[in-house]
Amino acid sequence: MRIVTLRRLRGPNIYCWQPAVLALVDLEELAGRETCEVPGFAQRLLATLPGLADHHCAAGKPGGLVAKLNEGTFFGHVLEHVALEFSHLIGREVYFGKTLWAGEPGLFRLIIECPEHEWAEDPMAGDLLDLAVTVVTDLVAGRVPDAVLHTGQADGQLVPGAELQRLATAYDENRLGVTAAALARAARYRGIPVRRLTDVGLLQLGYGANRRLVWAASTDQTSVIGVDIACDKAVTKQLLSAAGIPVPQGIVAQDAAGAVAAYHRLGGTVVVKPVFGSHGRDVFIAETVEEASAAFAVITGEGGSALVEDYVPGTDYRVLVIGDQVVAAELSPAQVTGDGVLDIAGLVERVNADPRRGVGHDRALTKITLDETVIGYLNQQGLTPASVPEAGQVVKLRHNANLSTGGTSKDVTDDVHPAVARMCARAAATIGLDICGIDLRLRDITQPPATLHETGGIIEVNASPGLRMHLEPTEGKKRDVADYIIDKLYPLGMPSRVPIVSVTGTNGKTSTVRLTAHLLRHSGLLVGMTSTEGVYIGHDLVHDSDASGPRSADIVLSDPAVQAAVLETARGGIVRRGLGYDRADVAVVTNITSDHIGTDGIDTIDDLIGVKALVAEEIKDYGHLVLNADDRHSAGLVRRPAVRDRQPVISYFSVSPGNPVIAEHLRHGGTAYLLDDGDLVEVTGSARATLASVSDLALSVDGQARFMIANVLAAIAAARALGVSVATIRTALESIEPSRDNPGRLDTFRVGEVPVVLDYAHNPAALAAVGQFIHERWGRDGVAVLTLPGDRTDAQVTESAQAVAEAFDRVVIYEDLDLRGREPGEMTSLIRAALAEARPGSYCESAASMEQAAARGLALAAHGDPVLVVYEKLAPVQQLLSDLGAERGAPLLAMVHGGR
Repeated sequence: MRIVTLRRLRGPNIYCWQPAVLALVDLEELAGRETCEVPGFAQRLLATLPGLADHHCAAGKPGGLVAKLNEGTFFGHVLEHVALEFSHLIGREVYFGKTLWAGEPGLFRLIIECPEHEWAEDPMAGDLLDLAVTVVTDLVAGRVPDAVLHTGQADGQLVPGAELQRLATAYDENRLGVTAAALARAARYRGIPVRRLTDVGLLQLGYGANRRLVWAASTDQTSVIGVDIACDKAVTKQLLSAAGIPVPQGIVAQDAAGAVAAYHRLGGTVVVKPVFGSHGRDVFIAETVEEASAAFAVITGEGGSALVEDYVPGTDYRVLVIGDQVVAAELSPAQVTGDGVLDIAGLVERVNADPRRGVGHDRALTKITLDETVIGYLNQQGLTPASVPEAGQVVKLRHNANLSTGGTSKDVTDDVHPAVARMCARAAATIGLDICGIDLRLRDITQPPATLHETGGIIEVNASPGLRMHLEPTEGKKRDVADYIIDKLYPLGMPSRVPIVSVTGTNGKTSTVRLTAHLLRHSGLLVGMTSTEGVYIGHDLVHDSDASGPRSADIVLSDPAVQAAVLETARGGIVRRGLGYDRADVAVVTNITSDHIGTDGIDTIDDLIGVKALVAEEIKDYGHLVLNADDRHSAGLVRRPAVRDRQPVISYFSVSPGNPVIAEHLRHGGTAYLLDDGDLVEVTGSARATLASVSDLALSVDGQARFMIANVLAAIAAARALGVSVATIRTALESIEPSRDNPGRLDTFRVGEVPVVLDYAHNPAALAAVGQFIHERWGRDGVAVLTLPGDRTDAQVTESAQAVAEAFDRVVIYEDLDLRGREPGEMTSLIRAALAEARPGSYCESAASMEQAAARGLALAAHGDPVLVVYEKLAPVQQLLSDLGAERGAPLLAMVHGGR
């Protein structure tokens, strides 16, 4: 078996609500075989991975998978569970998996949950699946994969082998650290969106104008000057001392002689440490001149300076200040307790075996390292790493307490004297930090500070402090300090999101998105918009592409200027990457017709409905859902259980008088947006408001473009759901200029005496609607310059050609530059054959390019014959029309009225 493709679904998707990977698996020689057909396979698998016995599978209880293995199940299903079990073994907490037949013998789709904040570019899921393929293949062949999976027994537990250990190490290195993970959890608990932006744990909280950036315990509100001050221990000391805050006396030494002079000046024991440093590294206690000089040499290496401070006796404490909130922990230095047998090095190894300890800051505790500082401190006590302490003897490995050097913590928050808390808050304000960790050395934190030599003072101020000691203290009460940070970023009543309108459907998405953005801009909002024509921030095109997927949504929702987002959410993005947001305020479904059938596992209209429905299902509770009452598939979404669970406010739109869905909805007091006797109206129950006259709406082309009127109604419904006033709607509708606000959609030109309509119609329903409009508008057959996407099925191509044949008796065909899997000339042949069958006697020819096809189409048009140009990319055809001297809009309409 082999992994054919692997794709990450980074947001809510059609399989589950959490991030997942989608793997296409070819079982190859195992196609059609079940586990019960391979003698001993189930036993070997369970012996290798005993944790599989607890997997529920469809039974909903432990042992469900075992039953399936014995009864017989396909090997794609086995692969799913093995990959999940490997995830558990490396500490990657995931539980959801699903295996689906992919429509061909031996092909399966595996969907496996990913951790919420796993770095999107991390290939971990692929590596786990590759390992699962190797192990399952070995077990089928009767081989026990010891070298891959485990190396032996230790305390009755399987020991991961080299490959699994490598993956576990890689996962530890790439997952969020303790602080970042705590902030992400606290934000999500509050309903705040969280997105990991980089592999180093930079997080975006919220959307648009309400987004915040968090990097460990630093935020986008943290003062850069404050951070720089905190990093310079000498400057910090000067500022705190000037503010009357007790600090130990200190001198910056530029060389070893300066360190010796500082030792003599301060008198007695001193502390020698870097001027710029963190995590308690390279901090030495010097009781003699020689020790002071040696410490300086270790700290500065070949050059630099060091800070020599008066030694303050007492107990080390860390106080966390968040705004005016204080959380404190008493820190115990790294230490071991003798047993009379092991030497200090062995005792350290035993302490480091605690699963809570890791390298760096990814675990609750950090492993102890026997570095020069530890060895020097042991030597001061007359010990070495080879010394064997007596049973019960406590050996301190460092004089200072810091989790980063292997220390432990005991919470003493409730014991902090108010005066100490105020002193720490003053220190944070003096330095200019919104979040900081303050290191104190006091005789007793329960007593008020006086002078430094009586009760101690502040040793250091730390920017971006770790939260581990407070979240998971070794002793005492856990403190949800991440909540304090989130509360500071988002005080009570402050939103974390901006209004989101998500638009999906088969046809009309781009027009509806553009019109909705237009209405919201008129309400005073700076709108971010994504569509097939690009990403816009306000009126500025910032990303020129087919931008209807999650990456484009990221651009909008990450922009700190955006006050509202209108997102075109197309089938391709949903299927291939999931949604780029969670919990839209408004979901709009324009219509659902047969398109893209046969691609990405969408084989029926019901499959397509299931994809589009995700937009309706992924709205906030009591959000707004805008549906097309004239389209049964769109209107029918209200019956889906996941939609009903959201309890949305439903608004329908319709251009059909007497629509029964509308009538029933209004009887129950609902709201609808209608075309009624030439007016666009809002109706709620029996209340009625006229929003615009069709005759005043340029997009409607005197009311003949009913499908465009439907798009306008959908946009009005979305804007009204977000509170845009009726008066603003009216003003905004009057200001719409089709060529500016909706280019390339029923876009009208005149080239000489020939009317030209530019449109993106690319499926049967869209071509039929545009063709009907053109035929009714001009009352004659026209010329179609036609291209169709190559990823449509042959049946869809035939339907599209039939729709064209209804209104056009002359057709010029050209092929897209992107053939989408077709051979050159293949689409042209299909379209020509379908046109000949649908309308015998019609004229059809092909051209090598869009430019040649448009020129031939114009040449085939008699005086006043309409020409439809269907395009692949908008900009090139706009440029072509400009080169031909085309005029837009009103002159064309005046001319064709006279020609009818």
